[in-house]
Amino acid sequence: MAKPKILVTGACGQIGTILVKNLRELYGEDNVIASDIRTTGTYDGPYEQLDVTDSNKLFYLISKYQIDQIYHLAAILSAKGEANPVFTWNINMNGLLNILEAARNYDLDKVFYPSTIAVFGQLTPRVNTPQHPNITPETVYGISKAAGENWCQYYHKRYNVDVRSVRYPGIISWETLPGGGTTDYAVDIYLKAVAEGKYTCYLDKDTRLPMMYMPDAIKATLEIMNAPKENIKVRTSYNIGAMDFTPAEIAAEISKTIPNFRIDYQPDFRQAIAASWPESVNDDAARIDWGWTPKYDLKMMTDDILKNLRK
Repeated sequence: MAKPKILVTGACGQIGTILVKNLRELYGEDNVIASDIRTTGTYDGPYEQLDVTDSNKLFYLISKYQIDQIYHLAAILSAKGEANPVFTWNINMNGLLNILEAARNYDLDKVFYPSTIAVFGQLTPRVNTPQHPNITPETVYGISKAAGENWCQYYHKRYNVDVRSVRYPGIISWETLPGGGTTDYAVDIYLKAVAEGKYTCYLDKDTRLPMMYMPDAIKATLEIMNAPKENIKVRTSYNIGAMDFTPAEIAAEISKTIPNFRIDYQPDFRQAIAASWPESVNDDAARIDWGWTPKYDLKMMTDDILKNLRK
């Protein structure tokens, strides 16, 4: 069977950087085209500058490389999005619509669309958030992603576009820097713990949020995209979970390896955003439909991150 030709948008971001490496290991360097708004990428393989709101350039790249699949990661995240809501809406919404139109017009095999726990809000149960709750987002990032989920379902039902999606929780990685999300503290805390032995957290110590280690996020992404089409029953976006913790709990876990680590708390505007999000999610649908199971818990993740950072 021929290997797919894949375009990754937002390839220089936190998830995109790691995802491109994994896709190239699976399908070959020349079969995975990295793209981003930046004029140059950090990749040895094929790279193209792409503004996802530029449909002409998008369509040109699909034709140039004979693209079969798109992983559409380009987006403005929650904290950055609140600084410029209209700009964020334009990038997140119109960029997705260009991708979906491309999938329809070029009869693409599959599209991956990442959603987020930011689609939930105060009317959503915060503990064990169900697959189909009230969707009442309170940030422009969440609003755009919730609308995007419905557009994905619409294009699947009306045009038979095979678009697949997961709602990422907070993603933690030691390999790439965060990109302006509310959960970014859980990345920065490890970097500061190793470099400085202390960290000032912008969330309250008892703010519990769903989180996921990057290897599990990549695992979920590849698994849903490789699942048989008939197994994908949810065409908005699947909840996926791995772990949940508070800043105090992650600090306590770090302190087991770095005993002198110190943390203090200075909550800012991101505290209100986090307070509207779930503490944990129910991902039974993903587990039943396409076999989702995470590998890492807080201890395993912390041990692995600190080991790698100390290298």
